[in-house]
Amino acid sequence: MNVSAMMKLTISMAIFGSIGFFTIHTGIPAVELVFVRCIFATVFLSAMWFFTGGHKHEAWNRKEVIQTLFCGIFLVMNWVFLFKAFEEMSISVAISIYNLAPIFVLILGAILLKERMTLRGILATVICFIGSIFIVGIDNFTSIEQFFNSGFIWALLSAICYASTMFLSKTLSSLSPYATTFLQTFVGIIMLLPICDFSVFQGLTTTNWLFILGTGIIHTGFVYYLFFDSIRHLPTIVVSVLVFMDPVVAILLDTIILDFRPTLLQSLGIILIFGGILYTVFMPTKKDAVSNESEVVQ
Repeated sequence: MNVSAMMKLTISMAIFGSIGFFTIHTGIPAVELVFVRCIFATVFLSAMWFFTGGHKHEAWNRKEVIQTLFCGIFLVMNWVFLFKAFEEMSISVAISIYNLAPIFVLILGAILLKERMTLRGILATVICFIGSIFIVGIDNFTSIEQFFNSGFIWALLSAICYASTMFLSKTLSSLSPYATTFLQTFVGIIMLLPICDFSVFQGLTTTNWLFILGTGIIHTGFVYYLFFDSIRHLPTIVVSVLVFMDPVVAILLDTIILDFRPTLLQSLGIILIFGGILYTVFMPTKKDAVSNESEVVQ
């Protein structure tokens, strides 16, 4: 086992887990924050790609480039929806729903690839669905207005877009992780530039700018470097275990620093969601294995 790679991935996942805490302190909306993140990711990882000499050996494949660009669209939408969810609900609730992505990958496989939905997959889906209702709060499902204002839709859309990114990325093989991320985040810059409201950057405090820079430099540049540098040296099962550092840290920060106190039903919902995900990831059959899901940018 590559201990150095394990440490790098653990650190990257732990830092990923604090993204929600940073997001709510930036003082800017989701679209503008994702735009900043895309710029930092593009610049930082392109520099790493160049200085490591990886660009000289890149195997460009037209089909994979087009596929990666579509992945980028879903990835950027995933970020925007997740950050909007953070604006409407607690980080713990949003992260829990966001991590339903592996379940949606199974559903997409059944719908688009005609893969047989196993009893295990159906059971996990039902468990996670019940958990999501508990965690958002049954009261929020009593009226359409409450339902839309709860942030549940944003969190659910982020999970669906993340699942779509994972689903499309499964067959990528020739492009390096640096090239893939460059294309995806560059797409984000093009997508968000026309709708960015640059006036939101006026009047920000020094603290706001520190959190914005932290989100860009630490959560995007530095973390992605650690992430990509580590996953290629580790078996999938180890990666699958270590990525759960992300939601654990997020929930701990939300509970300890932001004083989030889940109700009994919300606690049960969190247990059901992660129980269903663990059941899906660590007890897969040959057809419903989700071995590639953790190896995608979050």
